[in-house]
Amino acid sequence: MPMDHEAEIVRLKRELNAVILAHYYQESEIQDVADFVGDSLALAQEAAKTKADVIVFCGVHFMAETAKILNPNKLVLLPDLKAGCSLSDRCPPDAFRMFKDKHPGAFVVSYVNSSAAVKAMSDVICTSSNAVRIVEKAPKDRPIIFAPDQHLGRWVQKQTGREMVLWPGSCMVHEIFSEKHLLGLKAEHPDADVIAHPECEMAVLRHADFIGSTKALLEHAIKSPKKTFIVVTEAGIIHQMEKQAPGKTFIPAPPDNGCACNECPHMKLNTMEKLYLCMRDKTPGLDLNPLLQAAALKPLTRMLEWS
Repeated sequence: MPMDHEAEIVRLKRELNAVILAHYYQESEIQDVADFVGDSLALAQEAAKTKADVIVFCGVHFMAETAKILNPNKLVLLPDLKAGCSLSDRCPPDAFRMFKDKHPGAFVVSYVNSSAAVKAMSDVICTSSNAVRIVEKAPKDRPIIFAPDQHLGRWVQKQTGREMVLWPGSCMVHEIFSEKHLLGLKAEHPDADVIAHPECEMAVLRHADFIGSTKALLEHAIKSPKKTFIVVTEAGIIHQMEKQAPGKTFIPAPPDNGCACNECPHMKLNTMEKLYLCMRDKTPGLDLNPLLQAAALKPLTRMLEWS
């Protein structure tokens, strides 16, 4: 008889006094067993205030790393350590240090989708939920470096009017949405609202009726009088949209690679079986150099304060 992973996960959660945090892009089964499902900002806020002894992070490496920075004395587990992030990978710390050195005196705003080492070189961290607010609070008398997502940075520039030096990074999921395919979907569903994440390229964003973080997209879908939505972000969010806005239709925008929808291969590395095993064995856990952890905590704390 196959194991009931969900029942075992619930049992282990009680046994370990653990909290399970899951990102909107996780598999629907993981979202359903999690204690809290949210975007990067909400998950960081939840990690900062949890009273649990063990944090099980169903997301990608930088998210679990953020939870560990905020909770240095707690066990932080990630079901699959190989669950990385293309944005974080495309901003190596040594290269970023040289980039930063070329702009002395700049105020560094780093997107949460970055390594602990890049966070440690930053003045403040942001997420797609609070990026506009964070940049608006940045000192007016200093130039701004924004890293690592150039598309989010360009969108924030447009919203705030602040000039920024952009690190030339992008998300592998959001950069391959096809403008041509999106226009085809709009023609097929003329009454649909196009809702898009600001990590998408400007060519795609210009066709959107609403642009926002994953949480903002979800909230818009719930509140909007529209009945049909073309969703231009990772398709995992559609599970929450269908749960919280029943009776509405959500169409995932296809990427430019022949697939029906766009999924993050890193996010999908976590499975129910891996979640069960990591809780059973209390591994793999996140360990960080204490000095790096302390340096990265400062800009993260500033983000939480400014949010």
